[in-house]
Amino acid sequence: MPPERGLSIGALAGRTGLAVSAIRYYEAQGLIAAERNAGNQRRFPRAAIRRLSFILIAQQFGVSLAEIRVLLADLPEGRNPSPADWRRISLQFRDRLDQRIATLTRLRDDLDGCIGCGCLSLPKCALYNPGDRAGERGAGPRYLMGDRPG
Repeated sequence: MPPERGLSIGALAGRTGLAVSAIRYYEAQGLIAAERNAGNQRRFPRAAIRRLSFILIAQQFGVSLAEIRVLLADLPEGRNPSPADWRRISLQFRDRLDQRIATLTRLRDDLDGCIGCGCLSLPKCALYNPGDRAGERGAGPRYLMGDRPG
């Protein structure tokens, strides 16, 4: 990308809704890259809009920046990703979403039996203490006292 044809950081902020400081942070984290023009100003490829949008969406689903970095490593830097590029990424991302959906579904289905438990050592607690494992460690709120499940 010729630097004079890229997006300024302000234009990128306007297109993505991100603060300039957030864009600089993502650049420092290696998630997006810019070139510098003759006046030493950052110029981002248009593909950075999609990369930043993906970062925002992935973070909403609880994906860490380290995981996002791995996913983005499969995308081309200097051009907009093709449908094939996104399919490859979506297959990896889909597994993470499916796992998260399964976890949230289990939480939703088991939460009604957990409300008010407090001690987390009731034999019937299927969410945090299946089989009353915490009760084997002693009385009281074992997990809240610092014991770790498992």
